[in-house]
Amino acid sequence: MAQDAQPSAPQDQAAPSAGAAPADATPQAADSVPVLPGEAALSPLAPMAEEPGIGVDWPDMGQPDAIAPILAEPGDAPPEAIAPLEGEDVQTATDGSTEPGEARVEGAAEQRYETVLNGLDGIMDDQFKLRFNELSVLKQGEGKAANLAQINRRIKEDSSLLDRMLRAKGYYDARIRGGVTSDSAKGRLRAAFDIVPGTLYLLESVDLMGLETTGERQERLRAAFPVHAGDPVDADRITAAQASLTTALGENGYPFAKVEDPTVRVDHDSRKGDLDMIIASGGYRTFGNIILTDNRLFSARHIQRIARFDPGDTYMASDVEDLRKALVATGLVSSVTLTPKDAGDGEHVDLSVDMSPAPPRTIAGEVGYGTGEGFRVEGSWQHRNFFPPEGALTLRGVAGTQEQLASATYRRNNFKKRDQVLTGVLSAANSNFNAYDARTLLAQVTLERQTNIVFQKKWVWSVGAELVASDERDSFSKIAGGGRRTFLIGALPVGLTYDGSDDLLNPSSGFRLGGRLSPELSFQDGTFGYVRAQVDGSIYQPMTDRVVIAARTRLGSIFGSSSSRIAPSRRFYAGGGGSVRGYGYQDIGPRDVNNDPIGGKSLAEFSLEARVRFGNFGVVPFVDAGNISTSFLPRFRDLRIGAGMGVRYYSNFGPIRVDVGTPVNPQKGDPRIAVYVSLGQAF
Repeated sequence: MAQDAQPSAPQDQAAPSAGAAPADATPQAADSVPVLPGEAALSPLAPMAEEPGIGVDWPDMGQPDAIAPILAEPGDAPPEAIAPLEGEDVQTATDGSTEPGEARVEGAAEQRYETVLNGLDGIMDDQFKLRFNELSVLKQGEGKAANLAQINRRIKEDSSLLDRMLRAKGYYDARIRGGVTSDSAKGRLRAAFDIVPGTLYLLESVDLMGLETTGERQERLRAAFPVHAGDPVDADRITAAQASLTTALGENGYPFAKVEDPTVRVDHDSRKGDLDMIIASGGYRTFGNIILTDNRLFSARHIQRIARFDPGDTYMASDVEDLRKALVATGLVSSVTLTPKDAGDGEHVDLSVDMSPAPPRTIAGEVGYGTGEGFRVEGSWQHRNFFPPEGALTLRGVAGTQEQLASATYRRNNFKKRDQVLTGVLSAANSNFNAYDARTLLAQVTLERQTNIVFQKKWVWSVGAELVASDERDSFSKIAGGGRRTFLIGALPVGLTYDGSDDLLNPSSGFRLGGRLSPELSFQDGTFGYVRAQVDGSIYQPMTDRVVIAARTRLGSIFGSSSSRIAPSRRFYAGGGGSVRGYGYQDIGPRDVNNDPIGGKSLAEFSLEARVRFGNFGVVPFVDAGNISTSFLPRFRDLRIGAGMGVRYYSNFGPIRVDVGTPVNPQKGDPRIAVYVSLGQAF
């Protein structure tokens, strides 16, 4: 005789755990009479009268186990016993008895103990073990001394827990015997369970009522529920299959679908179960219109441009969630609610968008210091919707020992299409480096596909145009007569980068590889052209949970002109916090008679570091190497090597780094110690 069993909601909850079983999963006779107030409760050890057709509540492993907490005191009343199934043998050695050959345990003495489960080979997978460890009162008390009465009460609790967990796996006839023995070799007690799982109950039928209304999509949706007749009556698998089917319905055009909780009817005579689940599909829909409750920030047209779906596309819940994240990523909204609305024609579903505006303005500041670079203070003001929609204006200023700058930047996100950014920059800068002095005006336009911390992208690219007017002075200027040289340069830079790392600011695995090519024309002493090329690569390999090995290389070359004709600000330089630590900024490479760097036509840099993390802090030993050459190809001999140690503080917006390096084979005038402070990893 079969009896319906459905998940029951627990009243008192112990430590929460996904997929825990209900506390009332024990069988009850259909004609049982509850104990009235004042009546004596049935003894936990009294045998249960045999009744035909006893059913059990279907264990709901999606809810925490309702295990009432017990006090670890010998005088407490014992917990309510759970009656065993017919043929079940749940025993605990409450009298301190032992098996032949085992040491007798004294009840008054408090000792530490360990918990042992025997007989669960092939059943106790990682999920079973994790769930037991989270919910077991024995496991919670391990490592602390307890007396025999306390341990026996915990054994009773865990016997009930194991019984429910085994039922959830499909073992309804399990026999569980718990007892306490002494392990003289380890000098502690053993709370051991000897378990005979019994017969594994199988599903005789699986009926997904209502799925047939999905028509041609029925086969695809049925495949999303991978539970079939002949499979074990496994609550975890059935619950996971229910969630999978719910997701599949939302991904295949059913925004209003409802999947009811499964019902399993268990027949103990045949050791079989029948699974029934009702599905109300709500009808197939395609995307319709976007409806705004407030259009102060964006128009419906702009939101449609951001969306990855078009009107008429099959409704997909993942597309709706993607749009929600994209709207938040604009920085203009603090919260977004997207609600599917029936269009009323039986074919389309409109999307209602309700947005809460975020503050549009940001004021930011930064203070930094680097050996060879000196102090640097930067401030900026930004309005992220100065030119709606998503047209940001940023005013930025830099005041430093070697650099002063003022710039205005126009940036329009999601320009013409999703994830595409148009940027325009006007800037004026004065630089006074060891390598050169320069007063520069820059006009730049860039169209790019950018990555960010919300949507880290695998591939990013950029194309642009630059016009630079610069008045510069370097060693070649001195040779030519000591004056300054004026350069007018036009460039068309392009870039392509692949990011296979796991994190934008703090990568711990994967790699990155990118290249940049910039054909340039210089209108100084006649017109001539050259090409700047650069390749960057980095790799991140986790060694343990706390240790990551990171390596980086950068190679660059300029071909088409001699170094002396190229503007000093367009040559390659090496040295400093983002290059070779231990050396001053741009100090590596050929030098003039005054020992000032002159830059070069080729670049080679390498870095290796170990990132060791301790909670919110970390240490990073590192070795860097690099060189600059006046030849066309990079030279790998005469590399300048720097080594040192860094400290990291991992904040919620990225790691803050402080690196201290020293040159291993310094040139004349190089510092003994160099210090760098910045946000983010070195690479």
